[in-house]
Amino acid sequence: MTPTNTSVEPEVIIELVSREAPRCILAMASDQSYTAEELADEYDVSTPTVYRHVGVLQEHGFLEETIRIDRFGDHRKAYETTLERVCLTFVDGMVGADIHVRQDFIDKFSSFWSDLEQSGIELRW
Repeated sequence: MTPTNTSVEPEVIIELVSREAPRCILAMASDQSYTAEELADEYDVSTPTVYRHVGVLQEHGFLEETIRIDRFGDHRKAYETTLERVCLTFVDGMVGADIHVRQDFIDKFSSFWSDLEQSGIELRW
């Protein structure tokens, strides 16, 4: 996946990562997807607490929901971090944020064609 920018207010980012649970969820789910139960077990918090934080993180586009199918055919929701990098800047009394989220191949390809179409470049075959 390649990075793309998203717009979230810096204050929201600071609020999200200032609490331990959302920070831990983002860190743990950055290498593979985890169910809410797995996240709760790892960080010793309740599953409803994990779901509450997962909802907020999804609302801001920082977590992606996938479906995991186990060897018995049972389906479970799992979560993976889409957030790749956040850079905060503090200049002249202002706070800025540069946020990069991962983008899958289909999204990247669609963006490429959309940008190409808007550029007015004519393609000849």
